[in-house]
Amino acid sequence: QVQLVESGGGLVQPGGSLRLSCAASGTFFTLDVMGWYRQAPGKQRELVADIPSARLSTKYADSVKGRFTISRDNAKNMVTLQMNSLKPEDTAVYYCYVEARMVGGGILHAYWGQGTQVTVSS
Repeated sequence: QVQLVESGGGLVQPGGSLRLSCAASGTFFTLDVMGWYRQAPGKQRELVADIPSARLSTKYADSVKGRFTISRDNAKNMVTLQMNSLKPEDTAVYYCYVEARMVGGGILHAYWGQGTQVTVSS
């Protein structure tokens, strides 16, 4: 079982920055992947970025490359999304997710946060 608590969402003007954080807690053995999805009204949910536990590789949606940076602190079980040069098109609910393996072994399971609203508007 993994609980995810997101923070850092809010209202920002175009060109501004926000930093989203997600802290994982619960009973788990490993957090193999941590990342962020987003969903805007009337649009499909899309992967924004993710990062494996080794932190040596990252994945970004083409629309955010060069503007967003994902990182993780394994000691704190936390993943962070630094969002710069925000555009109105970035407005969405952002969801933290992890792929975790439970104590005692087993297959990977996905867990989702409640979501945090990011609004980019003048």
